[in-house]
Amino acid sequence: AVRLVESGGGFVQPGGSLRLSCEVSGLTLSMTPMNWVRQAPGKGLEWVSRIGTDSRTYYADSVKGRFTISRDDAQSTIYLQMNSLETEDTAMYFCTNWKVRYCTLGRCFGTPNRASGDWGQGTKVTVSS
Repeated sequence: AVRLVESGGGFVQPGGSLRLSCEVSGLTLSMTPMNWVRQAPGKGLEWVSRIGTDSRTYYADSVKGRFTISRDDAQSTIYLQMNSLETEDTAMYFCTNWKVRYCTLGRCFGTPNRASGDWGQGTKVTVSS
């Protein structure tokens, strides 16, 4: 069975940084595009970033220039480096192999659905002064 385990969340002040990790098992990571998706308190799921099997990266406009997604296929791990964090980044962050609808010009489109694909349990990020 596919298992995704996120870690690295926590409490940070605005302007700070966090690095999220997602350990993947049960699938061949090198053959699987992966995403980070977040859910802010009281809001729906929001796609954040995607990394393809060719390591091409895509970002939501709200995080472009501040977040960096990467992959280490040997370690079967996906990362999300988050810099210049803002209070609006407060959310539960999930890694998932959910399939986006399409990607173009550096970003992807589609409505994340936890009933589609595999999802981790999430890691909580709180940005507050």
